[in-house]
Amino acid sequence: MNKKLRIATAVSAALWLSGCDMSSHAAQNNQPPPAVPVNVIELKQEAQAITMELPGRSRAYMEAEVRPQVNGIILARSFTEGGIVDEGQSLYQIDDATYKAALISAKAELKRAEAALASTRATAKRFEELVKTRAISQQDYDQANAAYLEAQASVAVAKAAINAAEINLRYTKVQAPISGRISKSNVTPGALVTANQGQALAKISQLDPINVDIAQSSTQMLRLKQRIASGQLHQPETAEVSLILEDGSVYPFKGSMKFAEVTVNETTGAVTLRAEFPNPDGILLPGMFVRTIVTVGTDPEAILVPQKAISRTPRGEAMAMVVNKENQVEARMVETAEAIDHQWRITAGLEEGDKVVVEGLQKIRPGAKVTATVLSDKPAS
Repeated sequence: MNKKLRIATAVSAALWLSGCDMSSHAAQNNQPPPAVPVNVIELKQEAQAITMELPGRSRAYMEAEVRPQVNGIILARSFTEGGIVDEGQSLYQIDDATYKAALISAKAELKRAEAALASTRATAKRFEELVKTRAISQQDYDQANAAYLEAQASVAVAKAAINAAEINLRYTKVQAPISGRISKSNVTPGALVTANQGQALAKISQLDPINVDIAQSSTQMLRLKQRIASGQLHQPETAEVSLILEDGSVYPFKGSMKFAEVTVNETTGAVTLRAEFPNPDGILLPGMFVRTIVTVGTDPEAILVPQKAISRTPRGEAMAMVVNKENQVEARMVETAEAIDHQWRITAGLEEGDKVVVEGLQKIRPGAKVTATVLSDKPAS
C-alpha cells in the first residue's frame, strides 16, 4: 500500500512540473517579438538638377566641298591631305594658259571698242552742229548719234568680257572656301576637271567648335514640356550638355544646347537637338557616336532615395519601407523618375520627414516593431 502511494505521489509531482513548464512556455509565446534594429534616412527636399541621357552623333560645325569652277587640267596640288587649311589658301592650280589668252583678247576688244567710241563721238558732235544749219539731214544726224550709242554699248560689253575673263583666270587657282581640316584629295595632278562635274575635289570640315546632334523621342519632349509648364521643373536659360565617348571616357569640355528641330522624324519618332562643344584638341571627329548628359531643368523640391531602399512588387510597382511614429514598418507604394547618382528621384508616395529603411530590410515586414537609427549621410547604393 505504501509503495502504491509513493508511485502516485511521484506521478502527480511530474505532472505538476510539466504543467508549470507548459504555462511558462505559453506565457513566453504570448510576449511580443523584440524590436528589430534598422538604419533609416530622414527625407529632405532639396533643389536638384535633372539630367537626361540621350544618344548623339558628332557633326562638323561647317563643311564645304572643294569644286572646280572652270574646266582644265590640274597642274599642281598645294596642300597636305588631312592637314589644316586656311580660308583663301590655294589648294589646286588648273592650267590657266587659255584663260590668260582670253583675258588678253578681251582687253584688245576693249581697245577696239574704245577707238570706235572716239570716232563715233566726234562724228555725232559734228553732225549735231551741222543739223542746226540744215547742212545735213535729220536722218544723217540720227544715224550718227545711234552709232555713237552703239559704240558706248560695245565698250561696256568689252569691259564685262574682261571682268569675266579675270574671274575665270582667278578660278584656275582653286582656293579653300573655309578654314578647317581637309580630307584626302579625289584627284591628282594631270586630271581633267570640269566646272559641272559631280565629284568634289576634296572636302573641308571645321571641327572647332563641333556640333553634336542629339536624338530625343517626341514622348520625352512632351513630358518634359508638361513638367516645365506645371512648375515641377524650372528650365535653365542655357542647357548644359556633357559627353561620354565611345570608350566610356568623359569628354573634358562642356557644351551648350543651341536649338531643337521643329519637326519630328516620321521614321524614328524623334526630335533632333543640336549642341555645340569646343574641340581644341580634335578629339571629336564627324560621325562619332556619343552619349550625352543633358541638364533639362531643376526640381526645386526633389526627394532622393537610395536605390537599394526601393524594392519591386511582382507587378513591378516600386515600394519603400517607412518607419512611422509608432516605430512600426509601413509598406509605401511610390513613383520613381530618373536615377541620379545611385538614387531614385521620388515623384509620389513619400514626403519630407519620412523615415525610409535603408539597412535591415531583409529582417522586417510590414507592421513589425523596429528600433530605427537615423543615418546622417545617405549610404551609397
